[in-house]
Amino acid sequence: MYITIEGIDTAGKSTQISALSSYYPDAIITKEPGATAIGKEIREIVLSAKTQSKKAEFLLFLADRAEHIEEVIQPNLHKTIISDRSVVSGVAYALIQGEISETAILHLNRFATNGIYPEKVFLLKLTKEELEFRLSQKKLDGIELRGSEYLLNIQEALIKASHLLNIELIEIDATQDRETITKQILNNMKDRND
Repeated sequence: MYITIEGIDTAGKSTQISALSSYYPDAIITKEPGATAIGKEIREIVLSAKTQSKKAEFLLFLADRAEHIEEVIQPNLHKTIISDRSVVSGVAYALIQGEISETAILHLNRFATNGIYPEKVFLLKLTKEELEFRLSQKKLDGIELRGSEYLLNIQEALIKASHLLNIELIEIDATQDRETITKQILNNMKDRND
């Protein structure tokens, strides 16, 4: 079982993945970007906001994704894999940029992933008010500096990307308490295991 926890920055992905790892101690816990040696370097480049070209940024993410699938996902498909972000984020961010056609985005991501997608997407959704509060409580990285409207557009694009990739989407209200969110994810994971 390969699942992904998706959501915009501050939605609580890391918190939920940490909680899930205690219920699935043998699971492969991974992330995009940055789960491989090359991926760590790519992540640093992207978060530094140094790229001038949105196409270059998109291609960097694709390079990370290809390496991640090859090194981490494909060899462990017989295990439980829980990923912080995935191809869903990649497609969503590219859709928002508007510089590459939807068809090209989908084809290039299929090429990078060998068509290996998560079975389920758990989307932790935030309201505008909650997002702005959470952003005010932290130092912002290059993506977060683009502002709340940009991030909320990404949130909508994550839903669209899940549909375009034909991946089951479970939307969860990320303003709920941590334990409630964890229970909702676990209940949906159990559905898959039964």
